[in-house]
Amino acid sequence: MIPFLDLKKVNSKYEQEFKARFADFLDRGYYILGDEVKAFETDFADYCGTKHCIGVGNGLDALRLILEGYKTLGRLQENDEVLVASNTYIATILAILQAGLKPVLVEAEASSYNFDLQALEQAITTNCKAIMPVHLYGQLSPMQDINSLAQKHDLLVIEDAAQAHGATDSAGKKAGNLADAAGFSFYPTKNLGALGDGGAVTTNDDDLAAAVRSLANYGTTTKYVNAFKGFNSRLDEVQAAFLRIKLKDLDTTNLARQALADVYLKHITNPKVSLPDFHGGNDHVFHLFVVRVADRDGFLTHIGKEGIGSLIHYPIAPHKQEALKEYAHLSFPVAERIHKEVVSIPLYPGLSDDEMIKIVNTINSY
Repeated sequence: MIPFLDLKKVNSKYEQEFKARFADFLDRGYYILGDEVKAFETDFADYCGTKHCIGVGNGLDALRLILEGYKTLGRLQENDEVLVASNTYIATILAILQAGLKPVLVEAEASSYNFDLQALEQAITTNCKAIMPVHLYGQLSPMQDINSLAQKHDLLVIEDAAQAHGATDSAGKKAGNLADAAGFSFYPTKNLGALGDGGAVTTNDDDLAAAVRSLANYGTTTKYVNAFKGFNSRLDEVQAAFLRIKLKDLDTTNLARQALADVYLKHITNPKVSLPDFHGGNDHVFHLFVVRVADRDGFLTHIGKEGIGSLIHYPIAPHKQEALKEYAHLSFPVAERIHKEVVSIPLYPGLSDDEMIKIVNTINSY
């Protein structure tokens, strides 16, 4: 059996460091917003190339807090429209709704799974105030085009970078530093994954950073003084400690992911299986390796018989979810086809050569 993802294997190299750092945490006896969170925020801001990083509870909170922060600064108001990909994970859309804003779903581009740029521009109205591109599966959205469009229409741009830690554009700028602000998730399966939940906001905007930091801690400005109706969303001290350890290896593990992806791209030759669009740059860090197959059920049965794990990211388009039934009347043919055909196959540091050969041969024999 080749599991879709073996987190124990991924994290095994760090176990001794984790234990030592946890012992330090116990010795200090300071459990919330301590030195580890502060140090990780500094480290991750430096890594992304931004002035600020604010650790928060999870990726959903990171996106919502950015939007709530802009509301406190007067840059956004209730019911303003935010453009978002129609094939994203539902969390992106929930963040917009929970902030009292209106998600406007935009058709996807089939080869990259990012925005169809023509559809994006056509979706802009006078009520539109922001664009939220999603670096889905680890591949950067076309940020230069998106930022140019945003400048033309005076729109905010907020990256959903939950799947793209370390992805870098052609100018050398990293995800998290490609827009006005960005939200990250450190869910354990991510390229930079904690051993529990966690998230972060990155930005170069001093005012937004201050607003997000306050909102994430009950709207506090100084102890027991509250300027806003805030939330309780703080990065855990232990998770920050673990993330600091793993951050040192992020570029190395991303390169390992790209090398594994390169094996698939060169050796999977089955015409029934569509491969990701990748040209060898650092703009794709392969959080997931996603193929598309017309007969997905048949494909899953075939690889399952050979003991190869898989997942579907994601089986149901957001506008077809019961939770978002107000969008059910909409039609996004490309996104709907993507959701019917995608399959994620195993890709993570630690896969052996023999496992890769078996996966490739099994897919080619489908």
